[in-house]
Amino acid sequence: MTLRHLMKTRLLLVALALGAAASLDAQAPARLRFAVTFPASRSAGPIDGRLLVMLSADSASQPRDQFGWGLGTSAAFAIDVEGWKPGEVRYVEATAFGFPVRQLAQLPRGQYRVQALINRYETFTRGDGRTVKLPPDKGEGQKWNAKPGNLYSRADWATVDPSRPDVIRLSLDEEIPPVPAFKETAYVKHVRIRSERLSKFWGRDMYIAAFVTLPWGFNDHPGARYPLVINHGHFATAPDNWRETPPDQNLKADYSARFSLAGYNRIQQEESFKLFTEWTGPGFPRVLLVQIQHATPFYDDSYAVNSANNGPYGDAIQYELIPEIEKRFRGLGAGWARFVFGGSTGGWESMAVQMFYPREYNGAWVACPDPIDFRHYTVVDIYTDTNAYYMPSRFKRTLRPGHRNYLGHVDASLQEMNLYELAVGTKGRSGDQWDVWESVYSPVGDDGYPRRIWDKETGTIDPVTAQYWKEHYDLSWILKRDWTKLQPDLKGKIRLYVGDMDNYYLNNAVYEVEKFLKSAQPPADAVVDYGDRDEHCWNGDHTRGNAYSRLRYVQMATPWFVERMLTTAPAGADLRSWRY
Repeated sequence: MTLRHLMKTRLLLVALALGAAASLDAQAPARLRFAVTFPASRSAGPIDGRLLVMLSADSASQPRDQFGWGLGTSAAFAIDVEGWKPGEVRYVEATAFGFPVRQLAQLPRGQYRVQALINRYETFTRGDGRTVKLPPDKGEGQKWNAKPGNLYSRADWATVDPSRPDVIRLSLDEEIPPVPAFKETAYVKHVRIRSERLSKFWGRDMYIAAFVTLPWGFNDHPGARYPLVINHGHFATAPDNWRETPPDQNLKADYSARFSLAGYNRIQQEESFKLFTEWTGPGFPRVLLVQIQHATPFYDDSYAVNSANNGPYGDAIQYELIPEIEKRFRGLGAGWARFVFGGSTGGWESMAVQMFYPREYNGAWVACPDPIDFRHYTVVDIYTDTNAYYMPSRFKRTLRPGHRNYLGHVDASLQEMNLYELAVGTKGRSGDQWDVWESVYSPVGDDGYPRRIWDKETGTIDPVTAQYWKEHYDLSWILKRDWTKLQPDLKGKIRLYVGDMDNYYLNNAVYEVEKFLKSAQPPADAVVDYGDRDEHCWNGDHTRGNAYSRLRYVQMATPWFVERMLTTAPAGADLRSWRY
């Protein structure tokens, strides 16, 4: 064959291949796409963020309010967007990450209420030189589906068929409004300060705040100085379980599926008003009750410690916010007169600040804490397990559970909880639980975002990150490692409570800490107690059901705080002015 014939043959083969490919492309079905835009009236300039399209067959609420990892979740598909201009179309299609349906092609054909939303990011140039794009809190407590300024479309019914080449057009015409400003009362004050430490870290002005509930008789006793009690927990727009007016008799009763209680909203109002009546009644301890607002660009609170990704929130709270509160409201301003309590996130925070600032507090009432021993990071041992999602087995792939009820019935796997977060936000930006733990416990990754403890899609654990977690934030390990140094400042200060059927398996880590506290030398004089078949977040009350006791932390813990002050205060301490 001549060179000319060889070239002709090759050209013919190429032409045939291209023709065949074109024929296949012509035969391949076009894919369903969601075409999303937003008007200039909602944002004059380009925006960055996470764009979600959500679908639900349930008309009881909007799809954005149904999306989660529970059994009743809507479906969502999401993409990251950068530099998105008004009027420009962005497509959510086959390549979009989906949960609980992984790909759009797998979505069952049907009638759905369809809604799009963008969780908007802002650019932070941190003091360490890193540039990251994150969704700052807007006063709502890092709830992507309720964040002021986020744009969304109206939820409309549509026939959705992934096998058809349909384009469903959505416009983000709506905007979530600002959170109403809190109105102070005679008892509850709001303190907000600019933090020098946090502003330096984040490269912009950063603020922390707190609600301060004043004791009865505060104005009538100008010479009194008061102990400080911090209620650690999630972001709140008003003090938890506090109501200065009688319950609303016209309130329509709801139903709590968690507690199998009708009218739980009424119960909450009744218990909140009980706290007010007891607080203002004779004999109740006169203290400053503080609830801190310290939302970060990653989550609704910072976990009250210093961290590589969030910055020095622990020091900002301890050395900037608390002194300002004690200055304004006549606090005693000493460690023997400060206490912490809280459950879940607040439980971990209470134990952590008592340990990391041991002389600054005189006791911690720790309920249902987030994992305090990473050998039981809920159901994962991050030091010996290699995969977070599956139990170790040669021939099986058994998913690890993520959430259960008091009978052990599981409604979500750990994998599902993490994939839900990945749909809401990449790079740890979901604003939810597993991502926040990484933002607190992890070093900064190469991309400037928190280094993953495990691959979010596969569950493969990173042992390097695990070791960093152990040395910096495994409270159980730190207790053992540093016990000789910590014991003089922690003896008698830790009270630890958890239900043995905690929904998130948090009791498992408490068992390990209990072993150490019971055998520690010198002695710990700690209290550890369990609620039989009690769920998250049991707090030590054996006389009431969890639905009620979780609303009564203040009444339960404060008397013990007073008892400790009376028995441990230094000579000459003021034990009289605030006891009226």
